[in-house]
Amino acid sequence: MTIPQSHMDLLTNPIHAVFSTLMPDGRPQSSIVWADTDRELVLINTTLERQKGKNIQANPKVNVLVIDPTNISRWLEIRGEVVEITTEGAIPHADKLARQYSGGKKQFFYGDVYPPEQRDRETRVIVKIRPVKVTRDGIFA
Repeated sequence: MTIPQSHMDLLTNPIHAVFSTLMPDGRPQSSIVWADTDRELVLINTTLERQKGKNIQANPKVNVLVIDPTNISRWLEIRGEVVEITTEGAIPHADKLARQYSGGKKQFFYGDVYPPEQRDRETRVIVKIRPVKVTRDGIFA
């Protein structure tokens, strides 16, 4: 399954996404996240210590929903599977997202968004999600 080019901007522009994982008892848990893509996979930057990090380690089935803030009738839902959780490049990726989502006002995730000492208390990772089913609004299909 691929991300349609017509909606790729929803993952490449600084638009907050809803990231849903499954709790151990099967109930969904959703968080607002910064989303990114490498054009094939959806990338979410988080930590292993947060609930979503714990959830994806136990169950790789996830959902990402992004709604165009300029036209809420335009959206993209990606049901997917976590194919990799990596620490490699996670902090530079978080820095990139901090710059992107702050319009360049914040340069570093640790120091500008979160206190620098928090870096030592958590394991930052990039979660790589392979789309299994992609749904988009019907208007732009």
